[in-house]
Amino acid sequence: MKHRILIAAACAALALAGCKKDAVSDGIGAEQLVNAAADTANWMTYGRDYSEQRYSPLDQINGDTVGKLGLTWFADLDTARGQEGTPLVIDGKIYVTTAWSKVKAYDGATGKPLWDYDPKVPGETGPKACCDVVNRGMAAWGDKLYLGTLDGRLVALDRNTGKEAWSKVTVDQTKSYTITGAPRVIDGKVIIGNSGAEFGVRGYVTAYDAETGEQAWRFYTVPGAPGEDGKEPDYLAKARETWKGDFWKLGGGGTVWDAMAYDPKLDLLYIGVGNGSPWNQAIRSPGGGDNLYLSSIVAIRPKTGEYVWHYQETPGETWDFTATQHIMLADIEIGGKMRQVLMQAPKNGFFYVLDRATGELISANNYVPQNWTSGIDMKTGRPIVNPEARFDLTGKPFVSTPGAGGGHSWHPMAFNPNEGLVYIPAIEAAFPYFPEAGWKPDLNRGMNTGIDLSAGAMPADAAVREAAAAATKGALIAWDPVAQKERWRVPYPGPWNGGLLSTGGGLVFQGTAAGNFTAYGAHDGRKLWSFPAQTGIIAPPITYSINGEQYVAVLAGWGGVFPLSPGGILTEQSGPLPNISRLLVFKLGGTAKLPPAKPFDRRPLDPPPFTGTAAQVASGKYSFGRYCSQCHNDAAIGSTVLPDLRRSAAIESQDTFMAIVHDGALKDNGMVSFAPSLSRDQIEAVRQYIIKRANEDKVLEGKAAARPSTT
Repeated sequence: MKHRILIAAACAALALAGCKKDAVSDGIGAEQLVNAAADTANWMTYGRDYSEQRYSPLDQINGDTVGKLGLTWFADLDTARGQEGTPLVIDGKIYVTTAWSKVKAYDGATGKPLWDYDPKVPGETGPKACCDVVNRGMAAWGDKLYLGTLDGRLVALDRNTGKEAWSKVTVDQTKSYTITGAPRVIDGKVIIGNSGAEFGVRGYVTAYDAETGEQAWRFYTVPGAPGEDGKEPDYLAKARETWKGDFWKLGGGGTVWDAMAYDPKLDLLYIGVGNGSPWNQAIRSPGGGDNLYLSSIVAIRPKTGEYVWHYQETPGETWDFTATQHIMLADIEIGGKMRQVLMQAPKNGFFYVLDRATGELISANNYVPQNWTSGIDMKTGRPIVNPEARFDLTGKPFVSTPGAGGGHSWHPMAFNPNEGLVYIPAIEAAFPYFPEAGWKPDLNRGMNTGIDLSAGAMPADAAVREAAAAATKGALIAWDPVAQKERWRVPYPGPWNGGLLSTGGGLVFQGTAAGNFTAYGAHDGRKLWSFPAQTGIIAPPITYSINGEQYVAVLAGWGGVFPLSPGGILTEQSGPLPNISRLLVFKLGGTAKLPPAKPFDRRPLDPPPFTGTAAQVASGKYSFGRYCSQCHNDAAIGSTVLPDLRRSAAIESQDTFMAIVHDGALKDNGMVSFAPSLSRDQIEAVRQYIIKRANEDKVLEGKAAARPSTT
């Protein structure tokens, strides 16, 4: 190897190699979690161990044997929405969270169901979630499991029975807070963040006692209204100096909706802070400012919630460039010296290596193409922003690469210490930011971004759509964090491919948007094995062992923000991809078979005639972009996860459409009333817009069918 890379967790694994435990039935405590990297039987915390490397030394499944890998059992799920969860495995039992915050337990070897838990999240919570009703996983401590629910509860479950031990509401449920991320447990404290920065909330993380559920501390990521927090801690007082205007009235944002990591030796918890609320800084903080601690990595003490240091990746954030993406810790030799580093590939397109003791920026380089900066100033650690990128200041549209979807989203990376490589599920996609003059907030319904989400809607032009699809790509990138360069890549025709797992067998496992679960060589990215999963896979795989046999498991189920948002363009290009939600488990010699894939039938595109006016279309287009597109897709090009409104029978009847959108007839399914945000006239304008769009796309379908075959 060119670079000698060691990991603190790997050192622990070597030290404990002769005495590692396969069983933790006496309860999970600090010792088990600190030494989780040495425990190859179990997967006890979200990233496998506190470093969040998602690397397992298990090597029974390797480059020579992976060809014999086969499905050994599977379990169908009852939530046909995006599946993003990381399973936990403890004492031969596998525990998974599914969409709508449900939990299921199985025997890890046989798939025998053991118990299930339904927190009964109200359906009307669905529209509060920007990015599908997903859940990414649980934490374990003692004899309990902990999960956050979409409607903002932190729930403790008995690990053996699934019975609820305690439940705490950790958000203001009158506001559009949600929880989709996994908690972490550190020394008996359960730490959980939340989501909702697109909807006008203020971000924070909270620690609760694992046994009683009593709140231990709360750490706010942005200042509140003057006097709201009593005596303001110094770190928030300093942050307030970087904000302008009455920013607190729109929440400020800064939600900690995913990434965390912990260094036991330094006793530092690292959290990734999200975007501003609204996105557009000219509205959020008129007059500018860095707006701390948006888009920052913040180190805090897990015992007390005390601030230690921060590094802000995107000062004055205005592009939805969150820093909530996967945070990973490692000890790496850089310039002949071992460094304790923190690594992250956030939305803004740069791969950051920080000193995790001090927050010092060690290096940064873009891992995907980007046009919003000319680079990072290594003296100041700040991005050198291209002036035209600041649409909040110019008042002019800007098409940014990466866009709001990021160069990398929530999908976990993985690290291989033998190769010295970080594997990134990357996205290459642009996004048009159209600042909206006279924009007004609406904290009742819809996205509060401060931009016109309808202005950049995809037109009914086949050539434009094909060009957009061709420019919207994904890749599995193997990144050298020392040299700050790409070593190899696997290109994908579209983004939103799954999270990653790296193993001692020299393999990298990943599910794809095209519906395959694949193993690649960790050294060179060669495709070594693949399994057709019948649906898109976005969740990250895990591996564990029972009685000397290695297993690999992954949740399958297409969904998340891309399928519900701009992904419809690609869906139309490549054909419909259904959601078939399952837990898939593999081992060498596995012989189980999935049921035959059923043809995916969608209602034909046969809308009623358009009878509206140009004024209705203009009004409906704007309202659809602001209130409907988060679930029903850009330009009404629906996905296969939620109803494609162009194909819905509901648009044929004004009364039916009004009953659903105005009266909330389907609120239990997540389709709540959009009154008073939208009047009856505005709702009818939305219907006419959808009808017009459906007729336009029917014409395009006809033209496509009439084209001569090129094969």
